[in-house]
Amino acid sequence: MTARERPAGDFDYERHGARYASVRRPDRRIAAQVHGALGVSRTVLNVGAGTGSYEPADRYVSAVEPSAAMRAQRPAAAAPAIDAAAEHLPFDDDSFDAAMAVLTVHQWGDVDRGLREMRRVSRGPVIVLTLDAPALRQFWLADYIPEIVAVEQARFPTLDQVTGALADGSAEVRVDVVPVPRDCTDGFGEAFYARPEAFLRPEVRAATSGLVLTDPGAVQRGLARLERDLSSGAWDRAYGYLRRQAEREGALRLITAAA
Repeated sequence: MTARERPAGDFDYERHGARYASVRRPDRRIAAQVHGALGVSRTVLNVGAGTGSYEPADRYVSAVEPSAAMRAQRPAAAAPAIDAAAEHLPFDDDSFDAAMAVLTVHQWGDVDRGLREMRRVSRGPVIVLTLDAPALRQFWLADYIPEIVAVEQARFPTLDQVTGALADGSAEVRVDVVPVPRDCTDGFGEAFYARPEAFLRPEVRAATSGLVLTDPGAVQRGLARLERDLSSGAWDRAYGYLRRQAEREGALRLITAAA
């Protein structure tokens, strides 16, 4: 597979995504909510498909992914992924029963255009799993690396922007909070709300684009403090209750636009 000369988004998966699939494994409980939003759709387009996380196995899936490193990590049984970007989907109008985009819209160069393209090629629902970036201020990691919140707020489109583009003047759009389970298998940042030690592992940090894009000095200082607080017990005194919390409602949101 040939890598693009320049990344399609702000994160270079060709450089940083080699071990992505080992950390970012779909969580069955989040998958159930995503698949439920697809309704009775039989043909689904996955935009910004990455390594294939959350693609339903009981439907016909087509995938679009601009990163060769991500395409190379897709399971053998997954649908082949076309090298294309959200802003220019190579399909006719109304080609699919539904379209989905999972934790990817913040990577797109033109979010509004990409979402309009999803509407164009789908004759049914369009679903977007994303983060409400301001809600990340409530995540304890922001106490250690506050700079990451500013980075993520600059990257992630607001919920109003996403819903506005998907509504397209007529469609009904709903926003649901997606609870994150304590043993979540998908290693995005908030998945480790009860497992702080995970952030000391390089492969976890490499699979969290917000950390990679945050000032390295700020990340190093925050992680050094976190390591000290874990050793001294200070983290557990402040946040230890989270280790017993079965799930947490954080920044994860599922946006569903009806046909």
